[in-house]
Amino acid sequence: MKAFTKVTGIVAAMDRANVDTDQIIPKQFLKRIERSGFGQFLFFDWRFLENGDANPTFELNLDRNKGASILLARRNFGSGSSREHAVWAIEDYGIRAVIAPSFADIFYNNCFKNGVLPIALPEQVVEELFRRHASSPSYQLSIDLEQNRVFDQNGFSASFEVEPFRRHCLLHGLDDIGLTLEHESKITAYEVAHRPL
Repeated sequence: MKAFTKVTGIVAAMDRANVDTDQIIPKQFLKRIERSGFGQFLFFDWRFLENGDANPTFELNLDRNKGASILLARRNFGSGSSREHAVWAIEDYGIRAVIAPSFADIFYNNCFKNGVLPIALPEQVVEELFRRHASSPSYQLSIDLEQNRVFDQNGFSASFEVEPFRRHCLLHGLDDIGLTLEHESKITAYEVAHRPL
């Protein structure tokens, strides 16, 4: 898993509440068994028209949001079914952090296990970020997980909270497998000591 320490990037603003995992990654794309390759299907039903052309009005297709690595959204982001593929698609697309007033619990947990930082900020702070995004042709934010701070170059700054263990895992790029491998020498020693005779 890719570590998350500091990220500065373009913000894509998705002015929608209750974005569910069925929209983040539609069910027909869940057949793949590897974690990669899902980014091309992110928000598929919103990003593309029925004829396959890009939807020119969808937020991620706007020129000002091209190459975004930070997604700004409204409350209850990631609701719906518990598919981990939703976070895989977000990460594979290149988004490293999602900022919203609130997240669905399972989606929130899956973010930390897959290298995406979910940042919950108060509604009025998120509203201010939407305002700043609207007034800038290409709005950028910086996120510093070491300092638990998000800020821009025009005076905005806000702190956020992340549970210490999850923060440690993200800072060091440790998913569940990585955490286990930190104890590889002890696991090997145990297996050697308990080999059948």
